[in-house]
Amino acid sequence: MNESILGEKLYEQLEIVKRYLIKMGASLQDAEDVVQDTAYKFLIYIDSMNIRHIEAWLFRAAVNQYVDLCRKRTRQRNILLKFNYEELFEEYTPEAAILQKELKADISSLLDRLKPKYAEVLLLKYSADLKVTDIAVLYDMKANSVKTMLYRARKDFIKEYRRYEDERRK
Repeated sequence: MNESILGEKLYEQLEIVKRYLIKMGASLQDAEDVVQDTAYKFLIYIDSMNIRHIEAWLFRAAVNQYVDLCRKRTRQRNILLKFNYEELFEEYTPEAAILQKELKADISSLLDRLKPKYAEVLLLKYSADLKVTDIAVLYDMKANSVKTMLYRARKDFIKEYRRYEDERRK
């Protein structure tokens, strides 16, 4: 493969990884640092990698490095549940800001009520737009197991959403 094509594809993948890290709660600087270190590790280990699993390897390496970074700094356990919704909305009006703040609070509250693994899988699938097969490689699971986990996570999310709406009406 041509080096320039490889470089472009690697850059595109690392941009996706960076956006995912930011959505996980990383600052822009931390996300860029983690992505840079991940790219460096990728270039070191490129000869020993399976080409079909490079995207999953990049995600897993970056997420693991970010988790290690956060553990060193704060020793928090629920790092993967942080989600930055500010980057999802382009229009910034006062009404949009209020709606965005309410939506962020609602979804964060709902994700906090779920099992951490369910919240992470939902974020990978619907926020990072990963395929089921890529998530399966990330977790070293079968694709059908990931589908089952996604089904259960969506079911729990809907149940928690309904419970949350009932609480708000009271």
